[in-house]
Amino acid sequence: MVMYTPPHPGEFITEIYLEPNGISASELAVVLDVAASTLNRILKGTSRITPEMALRLSKAIGRSPESWLAMQNNHDLCLARLHVNLQRVGKLKLATA
Repeated sequence: MVMYTPPHPGEFITEIYLEPNGISASELAVVLDVAASTLNRILKGTSRITPEMALRLSKAIGRSPESWLAMQNNHDLCLARLHVNLQRVGKLKLATA
């Protein structure tokens, strides 16, 4: 079975909002009130969406801040599942409550 890797939020922003609407990254950076380099790292997928950026994106583009953070976490978790070796991780025996 082929695993689906959720897109990085930067890829989502580019494909769903910027390209179809002819908006440049520098235009969005101005609207978000962030440095163009900061937004570029997000759009390239080399930086994460932070809670602060989620608030900015929510106001500028739409969607809830929680949805932006969830998208980032889903992407990160999928990558971790592909790359983290858990073979040596044990399991605690916990008393039931």
